[in-house]
Amino acid sequence: MDKKQLIALFAEHPGVFFSGEKISAELGVSRTAVWKHIQSLKEDGYVFESSSRKGYRLVSQPERLDETLLLAQLQTRELGHPLLVLEETSSTQDAAREWAERGAPHGALVVADAQTAGRGRMGRSWHSPAGKGIYMSLVLRPDIPMQHTPQMTLLAAVALCRTFRREASVDASIKWPNDILINGRKVSGILMESSAEDERLSYIIAGFGISVNLQKEDYPDHLHDVATSLFIESGQPIQREDLIASFLQEYEKWFSVYMAEGFAPILSLWEALSSTLGRVITAYTPKGPQKGTALRLHESGALTIRTENGQEMNVFSGDIREENKTLTEKTM
Repeated sequence: MDKKQLIALFAEHPGVFFSGEKISAELGVSRTAVWKHIQSLKEDGYVFESSSRKGYRLVSQPERLDETLLLAQLQTRELGHPLLVLEETSSTQDAAREWAERGAPHGALVVADAQTAGRGRMGRSWHSPAGKGIYMSLVLRPDIPMQHTPQMTLLAAVALCRTFRREASVDASIKWPNDILINGRKVSGILMESSAEDERLSYIIAGFGISVNLQKEDYPDHLHDVATSLFIESGQPIQREDLIASFLQEYEKWFSVYMAEGFAPILSLWEALSSTLGRVITAYTPKGPQKGTALRLHESGALTIRTENGQEMNVFSGDIREENKTLTEKTM
């Protein structure tokens, strides 16, 4: 038995209670297997009413992305065309990469209702419950030098942050290099993975994980203090199709500016939206931790910091921890 068979059983009998024994007999599995599948479905966003005497009744199931509605909302020329909407996948990054290898054009988009192995930077997992977030990956084929690919992350962060501010009326900000925060907690992450041949950029897979309509109980305990959602912060549910379409339009606009005018306009926007600049930070780099004050964004995409000994250095990769002290507070 798989979860789809169990869902089908409840769907065929809406509002009906099924005992564990009845489900076991209907589907030919043990009652322990039934319980495990019920728990797994709850983690996927399905809501059950349970009774010690009656058994289980399906109350609600995750909201599914509407591909027709999403296509109708798209106002872009390239981004989101063609579109692949999946009910579930291990990772939209993997699906988009496979598509790119088969020749998917610039702008091809993979969106999934759920991921079983969603990931962020440095191999970290991304919490991806069904029907409540946006998990998507774009195939990008920009005509840029390989060394400019980090700028793509910063460009995406600008477009994403501006979209959240406009569509959800939240005070979103960018934490270098790839996180979007609201009130100091992470609401979205960006993952850029590139492929090159003969030192020429072949394509970039731009992945986005966005916590849209998650509620506090949707997060495991270890994420309660560090993660949030647009619903939690705004108090209003967000239609995911609208948000995807709005973001793609914003991204395409600034992508066009970038290709026409270079990185300077994006750099200015990024600095204006940054939560990092002016703060005392510790950067955990491949060469070890570096503590200092974040001064500016370098045109390469690196973060320029002034270390405790007064020297300036550029941090090109690694995680950072932002302290509460700002540059002004430190010099008072």
